[in-house]
Amino acid sequence: MNDDQSLRRDMAMANRIVERFGLSNAYGHVSARIPGTSTFYIPTRRSPGLADEGNLLVIDTNGKILSGSGTPNSEFWIHARIYAARPDVNGICHAHPLACISLTQIGEPHRVVHNQGGAFADGVPVYERIGLIRSAELGDLVARRLGKGLAVMMLGHGITTANADVRSATIAACFLEESAGLQIRMLAAAGGDAKRIRAFTREEAELTRDQTGPSAAAAGRAWEYYAAVAECRPLGG
Repeated sequence: MNDDQSLRRDMAMANRIVERFGLSNAYGHVSARIPGTSTFYIPTRRSPGLADEGNLLVIDTNGKILSGSGTPNSEFWIHARIYAARPDVNGICHAHPLACISLTQIGEPHRVVHNQGGAFADGVPVYERIGLIRSAELGDLVARRLGKGLAVMMLGHGITTANADVRSATIAACFLEESAGLQIRMLAAAGGDAKRIRAFTREEAELTRDQTGPSAAAAGRAWEYYAAVAECRPLGG
């Protein structure tokens, strides 16, 4: 298998992981930059759970469809404009995980409350404009809110993660939803009193980020697990 085939396979698997693990259902999308270019692979407009490595679109950072057949996801601008702003990014995941959405809607910032949450030691900003990202201008606003970070939450909408490759961007999305879910459970157990949550210190968060974050050596183990489960778990399961 050549490098392009491997990238296509990873990209399709990343989309299936997002759906199989409940981060999205009929909507959401993961993309991968074609190495050394300003273009990226992204699935056609359908559930990420149905992504097909043999049917991908190639789009550039200006939003031009260069190859492939079918209609792109209407929010492909998220990917296009983050790739334009971040040459260090080679994989992007946009999903709609419910715990993350819940945090934005109750006005609670993301807090690091377990090891995998340490990936977000630098914080997770919130993009506060309601609605879909269907223009280059809105894509630029999301890219600016993301900044140099790993993730941005989107008010009442979902999340976008961006990292050095498509695998680590997908793992980051899974870790962020896991972290947000724990935070919601802790808030409930604490009667809604956020002050009772024992969040990690900055030093503790950085330590766990280096040990278990999506860019650490441990990420290969996480990808192996998510991919294996996605292969076995049925659509909608």
